[in-house]
Order: sequence, then structure tokens, then C-alpha cells
Amino acid sequence: MDSRAVIESVRDGRASPEGMAWFARGLASGKVTDAQAGAFAMAVLLKGVPEDCRVALTRAMRDSGDVLTWDLPGPVVDKHSTGGVGDSISLLLAPALACCGAYVPMVSGRGLGHTGGTLDKLEAIPGYNVDVSEPRLRALMRETRCAIVSASSRIAPADKRLYAIRDVTGTVESLDLITASILSKKLAAGLQVLVLDVKQGSGAFLPGVDQARALARSLVDTANGAGCRTSALITDMDRPLALTAGNALEVAEVMDTLTLRAPSARLLDLTCALSGEVLFLAKLAPSAEAGAAKIRAAIEDGSAAERFGQMVAAQGGPADFVERYASLLPEAPVIREVPAPGPGIVAAIDTRAVGTAVVHLGGGRLAGGDAVDPRVGFSALAEPGASVGPGAPLAMVHAASEAAAEAAIATLQQAYRLGEAPAPVALVQERVA
Repeated sequence: MDSRAVIESVRDGRASPEGMAWFARGLASGKVTDAQAGAFAMAVLLKGVPEDCRVALTRAMRDSGDVLTWDLPGPVVDKHSTGGVGDSISLLLAPALACCGAYVPMVSGRGLGHTGGTLDKLEAIPGYNVDVSEPRLRALMRETRCAIVSASSRIAPADKRLYAIRDVTGTVESLDLITASILSKKLAAGLQVLVLDVKQGSGAFLPGVDQARALARSLVDTANGAGCRTSALITDMDRPLALTAGNALEVAEVMDTLTLRAPSARLLDLTCALSGEVLFLAKLAPSAEAGAAKIRAAIEDGSAAERFGQMVAAQGGPADFVERYASLLPEAPVIREVPAPGPGIVAAIDTRAVGTAVVHLGGGRLAGGDAVDPRVGFSALAEPGASVGPGAPLAMVHAASEAAAEAAIATLQQAYRLGEAPAPVALVQERVA
């Protein structure tokens, strides 16, 4: 078998699991050239591959580097989101699950495009270290039962190489390659249960509902085929998930929710829905609904906040972060109202534009090596159906300079459309299992 034969088999619609696995190993070893990897990615994008081939590719990419195994007195679980705006669910979900009998070695990523990254949010906490060794991760599982860390260079190196090539060859949108990329990294963490949050709407990478269904189906079938109990929820991203967008601002909203000082309803509801699904699949609850109730109780009795504080301290952050987060999180020097363009009711939000505005404020990366400013973003974002106008702004902008604030105000005003109140949209739209 060689690279050309595998590429031709995909191009001609006769891909085989053996060929996909061979190609993944060749990516990791260097036997496959960049040109061949680009041709392979384009062939997969244009022709697609059957489910057994997608499973074989995912497994081989997972096995191209380190794969963790665990000997713990409880199930090893995780959640993955396909990316959104104002989505800080992981920071709530990991400690809440740890309070309910699960172990959560969450390997997370940084911001991508208009979407925020879990690691960038956590690095707004002074001292929080996302780069931990495997022995330290194992110790964290024993100490706190949850950790949120970055992937080491030894996790799924075949995916790392193929992803970089997809980024410059116009093949990022391939459903099969998206599936293999997401799952190869997640499954390398040695998970027994995975729940996927597949976003649909103006702030999602794949905004159409049919696209979201197809991705959810692909992810669930492939992960189950690779031996990990998996389901997916398709959730609304036609508006920011929470009332803030920006790293330190989102951490503050998480803490307001964990401590019940000012709970964010949508954050809390989606955390319970996703975590309940995890507990059900992990056989820690008799149903997803019962699991959701256990998670809500862990948040309401303060144990999830306490566990979050333990995780922060164990990963280098302040020992008193839960008590003092408001004074410990960095604050932007310029904070201004974003006036509504006129009186009216919020009819719709271009959520992608909101995320892009945060990136241009410095809260994300326009190029790979850009530094992230954790202070910037938006708070108090007006929700669909809200009345805005004099005395009722669209949001508050947090910026590093007056000029940056002015540009962000103009962008956010364009992202909001005023008109008739929209019909209510369910936060969780479908379950795929």
C-alpha cells in the first residue's frame, strides 16, 4: 500500500478502512508528504468516506500518539462543544461532574476563528497553568477528579499535521475530517463516555440545522464505533449562549453562576442538560433528567464551586479564587455603554459578528502567534426580545483603548437587528444517540 493508492481509492469512491489507517500512520511517521496529505484531504472533502473508514481513520489518528488509560474508581468522561460565542460551559461542567462521581480529564483547545477557547478563558485566572505533564494530570485526577488542560504534542500527532494542511488547502469543512480531528484528540484521553454539544445557528461553524444534524450523527456513530459511549445535543447558537463574551468576563459570569450570586440561566440550564446526559451514559444516573437534577443540586449546594476552587488552586491559581474572583480577574481600562441604534426590540443577533468583534478587540487571535488580552469583550449583552433604547444599551464594551471601543461599538450595533420580538427558541433542540 502507498499514498497514491490510498488517495486514488478515496477519489474513486472505493476507500477502505485499511487504507485510511495506513494513511494516518503515514501522516505521523512522515512517510506521507504535504502534497499527498492535501490531495487526500481534498478527495475526502469531495467524495466522502463510509462510516467504517471514518472509524478506522479516527482510531489510527488517535493511536498515532499517546493514548491514556485509567485505573480509577469511577467513569472517565468529557464533553466537547463544536464552538460558539459566550460558551463557557466546560468551566461549570467539569467540577459539577466531579462532584457526582465522574472523573473529568478535560483536554481543551484555544479560540478558533470567531469562537472563544476554554484554555484562553482559564488563563485569565492569575497563575492558572494549562500545560501539565501526564504524571501531573494523573495526580490531579486523584486530588480533584477534574482538570482542564491543553493537549501535549504527543496527543494525536497525525491530526495535528493534517489539520495544518487542511487549513491551507480549503478542506477544513470536510465532515469526515472534522469528525476524525475532534474525536482522535478526545478519545486519546482514554474516555469511557463523551457527550457532544453541536451548535446550530448564526454563531456556529456549521450554521444550518441539516449540517448540525449531519455532524452530530457522524460524531456519535464514529465515537461509538471506536468504543466510547457517546451522544450529542444540538443546541442553539443564534445568540450568544450567555450574557458575556470575552475571556475574563466569561469566567466572572461562570463564578457568578457557581456561587449563585447572579446565576446565568442559559449557562446553568445547558450545563445541567449536557452533564445529565453524561451521568446517564456513565450509569451514574437512571436518566438524563435525573442526572441534570444531580448536577443542579451540586451547583446549588456550593459543592461545584468548591471543587472549581480546588481545581484552580491545584493548577497554579489562587487558593482563594472562589472568594475573591471579582478582584482577581483583570479589568479593561475602558468600559463603555454600547447604545442601541434606536428604540426597539431585539429581533435577531448575528452571533458570529459578536464573536468576531471580541477577536478584533484583542480577545482572540487574528494570526496564530497573537497574544490574547483577557480583559476585553462585552458584558450585559441584550437578549432577543429585550427592549433597547435610551437607558437600555445593547451591551457594555470592555476595551484596551477608546479607539478599540469605538470600533467594537460600531460592529456590535451592526450585529443587532431591531424589529418584532422573535418566537422563543429552545436551547436544546435535538438529541442524537
